[in-house]
Amino acid sequence: MSVIKSFAVGHGDMFYIRHGSDNFSIIDCNLNDENADRIIEELKAQSADKGISRFICTHPDQDHFGGIERLDDAMPIINFYCVKNQAIKDPETESFKRYCKLRDADKAFHISKGCTRKWMNKEGDGRGSAGINILWPDTENEHFKEALASCDAGESLNNTSAVIRYSLNGGASFMWLGDLETDFMENITDSINLQKTTVVVAAHHGRDSGKIPNSWLEKLDPQFIIIGEAPSRHLNYYTGYNIFTQNKAGDLTFDLVDDKVHVYASKEGYSHKKLTDEGHSAFEGYVGSFTVETEYTL
Repeated sequence: MSVIKSFAVGHGDMFYIRHGSDNFSIIDCNLNDENADRIIEELKAQSADKGISRFICTHPDQDHFGGIERLDDAMPIINFYCVKNQAIKDPETESFKRYCKLRDADKAFHISKGCTRKWMNKEGDGRGSAGINILWPDTENEHFKEALASCDAGESLNNTSAVIRYSLNGGASFMWLGDLETDFMENITDSINLQKTTVVVAAHHGRDSGKIPNSWLEKLDPQFIIIGEAPSRHLNYYTGYNIFTQNKAGDLTFDLVDDKVHVYASKEGYSHKKLTDEGHSAFEGYVGSFTVETEYTL
């Protein structure tokens, strides 16, 4: 059993995975005066019995590492994963300064397509794998090289985002796309290994600018897509697909048990017609459950 939580943190991203193995992963953060204490308290509680914790930053943009200094001070980040870059910002925020300190530390692990690391996706020394695989970036790809040059020049950062996939044997799979832009995704369709994925977090918080192209959706065939928080006029609601919208749901918690996913939401009264009531109560705000599909439906 594992638990994945998507925090509603405004115009930003923050997730954690409480793995069934001895692993705990945080993907991105966007902490501020209003949410930091509550979220950090939960992260401490959920990771307390785990031997390995890691922080993965999809790309060096403020709404994906905002408040990382608060997190690092409260529960020191020992394992920091990011795409290798030399991004610059003017002016530099305290969060960016801490990001750079972690990024440039000797122990930072730079993620790229197909990379392996003990306990991220390899077992060892009596501890199981976290089930996390990095599908992108391909650091030799010309499109990525252009994006990285733009990032390092202090220009656009979005297309340096990592594509991260988490999967359980026989169970659910989740995918994160950071803030990849639609045109960029289309350009690399033939250079990335996409496969059926249970839940996909829409790129760029679900904005039109990060609309997942049909060439990807056909390969991913997601059961659900998570749309982050942003003004509705900027969002793409993926007609024809089942979606969770965090504007309405708030925090979303996914309890993964065998081939089932039990869904909880923090906003009272949130409902979803594609979920079945199986009467679960592991967390507050039970919405319903669904069975993981293993065959393509398209």
